[in-house]
Amino acid sequence: MAEQRHEQLGLSNDDVLEMYEQMLLARMIDERMWLLNRAGKIPFVISCQGQEGAQVGAALALDRDKDYALPYYRDMGVVLAFGMTPQELMLSGFAKAEDPNSGGRQMPGHFGQKKNNIVTGSSPVTTQVPHAVGFALAAKMKNEEFVSFTTFGEGSSNQGDFHEGINFASVHDLPVIFMCENNKYAISVPYDKQLNCEKVSDRAVGYGIHGETVDGNDPLAVYEAVKNARERAIRGEGPSLIETVSYRLTPHSSDDDDSVYREREEVEEAKKLDAIYTFADYLREAGVLTEEKEEALREKLRKLIDEATDYAEKAPYADAKTAYDHVYGGE
Repeated sequence: MAEQRHEQLGLSNDDVLEMYEQMLLARMIDERMWLLNRAGKIPFVISCQGQEGAQVGAALALDRDKDYALPYYRDMGVVLAFGMTPQELMLSGFAKAEDPNSGGRQMPGHFGQKKNNIVTGSSPVTTQVPHAVGFALAAKMKNEEFVSFTTFGEGSSNQGDFHEGINFASVHDLPVIFMCENNKYAISVPYDKQLNCEKVSDRAVGYGIHGETVDGNDPLAVYEAVKNARERAIRGEGPSLIETVSYRLTPHSSDDDDSVYREREEVEEAKKLDAIYTFADYLREAGVLTEEKEEALREKLRKLIDEATDYAEKAPYADAKTAYDHVYGGE
């Protein structure tokens, strides 16, 4: 039998099943959060749907014991792969005291968890990029073998933080991977009204670093690109700009009406390329995934998400007396 694509990349059948499980878990949590939002139980959802393949493919190419992730607000697939649990994500959705990101103080999507090397993000978009460069600078100054990995949307690649961060990292040959998750829309603004170049990765040449664009609906292609970027960074060859191209299958957030700026037909067409289904097709063709395995997996994840939802819904809110904690300095 001919060697399968994942085997050529050094991935076992178990590895790609883990990849699919993490992608599916992110999707199913996200779908549950939309239901909870529409039922009036959680106030806000900012979705990962359509980008799970890129997120999980990238995360599994990193050393999750050593490397640091500085994700953006859609990166549920990244943080799950780095060790955050469905229960913790639900606690964030319900804004409960046990939310590991902020103790219920921040909107969902502001990920941060020290024990899993997930660096806290800020609300203004793209601020995580110079933060990631700082982590990479620390790696170089301390002569430690780790990389920082940061993600952002294509809209964020037009912010000053992106350009300043990537320029500094390039000048100093820092071990950082910049991954742009191009989902075609910066809220309501389509790609062709954001940039006047064909690809976000075209910008890499202006900074003298490696840049490439890969299919964000193909987790194996993303895995390979990020794995190679990490190896270059560890060898002292500096940063990389990886662009993954997919599509945002949902509105920008639960407060957005995307019907005013894009046609339903466009969204339905994009769904045909959805990595949740196309990667499952690949696994079936490779003989890795069977109907029985898939149903057992979905049942396991449903149970996990049910338990996480029940726990988070019943968990206590933060004491109102703590509202000013971490805001004003003490005497």
